[in-house]
Amino acid sequence: MTTQATGAATGTATRTGIDAVAARARELLPAAGVITDRAQLRTYECDGLAHYRVTPALVVVPEDAAQLAAIVRTCAEHGVPFVARGSGTGLSGGALPHAEGVLVVTSRMRAITDVRRADQRAVVEPGVINLDVTRAATPHGYYYAPDPSSQQICSIGGNVAENSGGAHCLKYGFTTNHVLGADFVTPQGDTVALGGAAPDSPGYDLLGAVVGSEGTLGVVTSTTVRLVRLPEEVRTILVGFETTDQAGAATSAIISAGIVPAAIEMMDALAIEAAEAAVHCNYPDGAGAVLVIELDGAAVEVEQEYAEVARLCEENGSFEQRLATDPAERALIWKGRKSAFAAVGRISPDYIVQDGVIPRTALPEVLKAIADLSRESGVRVANVFHAGDGNLHPLVLFDDAVEGAGDAAEKVSGAILDLCIEHGGSITGEHGVGMDKAKYMPRMYTDDDLDTMQLVRCAFDPQNISNPGKVFPTPRLCGEVPGRKKAAHPLQQAGLAEVF
Repeated sequence: MTTQATGAATGTATRTGIDAVAARARELLPAAGVITDRAQLRTYECDGLAHYRVTPALVVVPEDAAQLAAIVRTCAEHGVPFVARGSGTGLSGGALPHAEGVLVVTSRMRAITDVRRADQRAVVEPGVINLDVTRAATPHGYYYAPDPSSQQICSIGGNVAENSGGAHCLKYGFTTNHVLGADFVTPQGDTVALGGAAPDSPGYDLLGAVVGSEGTLGVVTSTTVRLVRLPEEVRTILVGFETTDQAGAATSAIISAGIVPAAIEMMDALAIEAAEAAVHCNYPDGAGAVLVIELDGAAVEVEQEYAEVARLCEENGSFEQRLATDPAERALIWKGRKSAFAAVGRISPDYIVQDGVIPRTALPEVLKAIADLSRESGVRVANVFHAGDGNLHPLVLFDDAVEGAGDAAEKVSGAILDLCIEHGGSITGEHGVGMDKAKYMPRMYTDDDLDTMQLVRCAFDPQNISNPGKVFPTPRLCGEVPGRKKAAHPLQQAGLAEVF
């Protein structure tokens, strides 16, 4: 399952470029900010998806936007590929280094430069930890809503690149709904401002194109994010069901009733087993599935919604409902859910964290199909996911020490993505395409679709040096240079687009 590239075959031309970037970085940065030692480089060889490993040719750690822009500018002058990386918690290989390129690490750019209570905004650098935005805003009566499970360690820059989500995005939306503006370094090393203080800007939505572009269009060096008012009341409910079908039906019933909870999370029996082994979260005995439902808002509204949610869960077969009575109990309920990914390591030596999304109403059918896949293949699959918006996170379990087990898990993982597409969903809900799922893009899009996306990319990055090899499936033919298809694009033939 592991892909290892040593970078030992770096060409002379590229080596010259790397040396030039290293020399420029040494002029700009403290000695510790320029890493060339082979052993130290290897500590950056993967992000959160450790199946893929590539040792970068050079790592630089800028301390401000001007340094970062100068380094990118030098990369452009010498045609050297670069990859931006924050905390390295991504789960699609989006920050996987380039063997002949520069890894630009933003972890020292951690300033929260402004918190504007009156405007409900904060201005943060890309290396700022997600949870630290909420910590800074809470004394002002606000918080930052997008909350990936890794929010204690993941960084805002990576969240912007991947358009990250989280449990509370059901009600409040994904990262893209909370980014109002950004300072952005183009692949040529120019710094431009996208969006701004106003709610909307005229012209093309370039900020919208950048958020979720997975670092293929450039690097964000400062982000203005929207803050959300802390709710008057929060109620967290743990609900036990005998089956995932019942839990899925309850989820649909709640949404259909016009209630939009802050979060509805589901875990199946295998995920519960893992969480109990790891953090002793005391979930209901014998549950085939649990829902973690959180309601927030005005106290009167939450009281009414809670009564309705309790009724709907009971009507759909819940055998136990537990309302958190204090912050400690609420934290324990969430600890079980948020530790689930890591907890699976207690019951399996290796696993693939898959990320697909489906229409919420397809949950029962898709979960049954996943169970059938698991039974037929003999590959165990644990399910823990954002039920409210249909964002699945199947954990495909295997033991890489067993010959063929990794390939079997990979096959099941791909089949799950096929199920998502067949039911009108997508191959990613919040983790991005990255390196891991680029090969699945043709299952969603035609060649013309992908070529049109490449035209957008080429408008930003005609040299193809900003995080190359991600998102798009390349090469499609033996010896083909990564990038757009060589045949003329229909838009080119019609005289509507230019080939770079």
